[in-house]
Amino acid sequence: MTKDHKHYDLHSHTTCSDGVLTPQELMTRAELRQIDALAITDHDTTEALQQAKDFIEEKNYKIKLINGIEISTKWHGFEIHIVGLCIDDDDSAFSDCMAIQRNHRELRAKSISEKLEKRGITDIYEEAKTLAGSEIISRTHFAKILVQRGIVSSFDAAFKKYLGKGKSAYVSPNWMDIDSAVKIIDRAGGISVLAHPIRYDLSNKWLTKLVDYFASVGGQALEVGLSQMSPNQRTHISKLAQDRNLFSSLGSDFHGPTRWSDLGKNLKLTESCDPVWNHPRWRFV
Repeated sequence: MTKDHKHYDLHSHTTCSDGVLTPQELMTRAELRQIDALAITDHDTTEALQQAKDFIEEKNYKIKLINGIEISTKWHGFEIHIVGLCIDDDDSAFSDCMAIQRNHRELRAKSISEKLEKRGITDIYEEAKTLAGSEIISRTHFAKILVQRGIVSSFDAAFKKYLGKGKSAYVSPNWMDIDSAVKIIDRAGGISVLAHPIRYDLSNKWLTKLVDYFASVGGQALEVGLSQMSPNQRTHISKLAQDRNLFSSLGSDFHGPTRWSDLGKNLKLTESCDPVWNHPRWRFV
C-alpha cells in the first residue's frame, strides 16, 4: 500500500506559531530539499497558509501545499496534539473554534508571565510577544528568553526549573478535548491525525488506550513515520494503526533545522501501512 514514492512531510511549523522560519523561508527550504508535498501545521492557527500559497505561486515552485493545523487537547491530564490535514481553513465554525483556542493560549501566556514575575523575572510577557511575532505565544518562547537572559543554561533547563509540568511557572492549559478537535477537523472537511504518539511519555497500556479512544471518537490516522524513532517503535505504531483500520501519516514536526531533524528527513512508513494520502479527503491546496 505504500508504493507512492513521493516525498511527503505532513507536519511542520512556521514563525506563525513556534517555528523559526517564516512561511516563505519554510517553503524555500522544502523546495530545496525536494519535498513534493508539505503540510504546514502551526499550533491552533492557519495564519501561515495563505502566505505560503502566495509565495509558491510567486516563485513558481513545484511543491504542493497541504492546509493543516495542530490542535492542542487534554486527555487524562496529558497534552495530546491532533493534526488536521486537508482542512478548509475558511470554514466559519472551524475559524471560530480556533479563535477560542488562541484566546486560551493568550490567557495562559499571561499567567505564565505573572508567575515568572513573582520570581523576579520581569517584563517577560512583552518580550515573549515580540519574539513570537504573532498571536501564538508558547512556552517555547518563554524558554528562549530565559536562555537568552542567562537565567538558565539551556532550553531543557527552562522547562525543568520553571515551565515544565509541576514547576514554579507551569500553568495548566485549558485546551479542548480530543473528541472536540476531531469533530472540528471533520467539520472543516479534513483528516484528523494523532500526532507523534511515541512522545507522550505513556506506557504501552496507556498508549493503546489513547489510540483506542482516538479511533472511537472518529479519529482517522496515526503519525507512524517520525524523524527520530527506532524500527521497533515504527513497527509498533504501525500495528496500532493497522489493527484499528486507521490511516498512517508521517512528518518531521519541523520547527527548525537541527543535527537530528530536518524537513523530510528519515520519514517512512512500514509496508503494512495504509498511507493517509489514500484517504478520500486527501487533496492539495
